[in-house]
Amino acid sequence: MRRLTTLAAAAGIAAASVVPALAAPRHAAPAPASGYYVIRWENTGICQIWNTDLQSKPVEWPSTYKVVSQPVSTFSEASTIQLKLRDERRCFF
Repeated sequence: MRRLTTLAAAAGIAAASVVPALAAPRHAAPAPASGYYVIRWENTGICQIWNTDLQSKPVEWPSTYKVVSQPVSTFSEASTIQLKLRDERRCFF
């Protein structure tokens, strides 16, 4: 029984050392840069800046949203777009 336990432990350790090497190749593509974009909520017309680093999307209940800008690299650029949309009366607040 000891041999079987030792064999299982050795197999587990070997598998654990091989799996990360398969999951993350050495020459992986760089992760995309983070950014921001402006969304507009349909029922209120409020525009909001959304960060692309967030793993989830905005919850679409009780309203839906629409992306109204292209992704930009900084928060200040997204804020400028949001202010421009307010001046054009396409967004409120």
